Amino acid sequence: MRKEDFMRQAIQLAVDNVAIGGGPFGAVIVRGDEVIATGVNRVTANHDPTAHAEVSAIRAACQRLQTFDLTGCDIYTSCEPCPMCLGAIYWAHLDRVYYGCHKGDAASAGFDDSFIYDELALDLPHRHKHIEELLPEEAQRSFDAWRAKEDKIEY
Repeated sequence: MRKEDFMRQAIQLAVDNVAIGGGPFGAVIVRGDEVIATGVNRVTANHDPTAHAEVSAIRAACQRLQTFDLTGCDIYTSCEPCPMCLGAIYWAHLDRVYYGCHKGDAASAGFDDSFIYDELALDLPHRHKHIEELLPEEAQRSFDAWRAKEDKIEY
């Protein structure tokens, strides 16, 4: 299959998802010429703000391949990934990202995530959400335990 075919599949997933009450987003994860997993936006259907198409596809691909590392795979998504999905794409080590619509197109349809990008550029005291460090010395215990663990699986 060609890249365009995988993108058309992601777009069709998005269109079909709208018809069943989901958001207008679809994603396809591919390794070589094989579709590993797909995902659609089910935020409202699942009452889950993290149920974006890309995150759903990543979760499905990891389950299918029994790994947390999707190196060697690409993702095709009907729209440029939001900050959360982009973070998940990096954590999953996907090789390439192909997207259809631009984030500006999503904003014009009511899915504007520019406020998150704006917030990330601000120092903590200037953000709109209250963010406060609490018990940092005690919290270090978890990192101490991780450093001391000899049989850990690094990621």
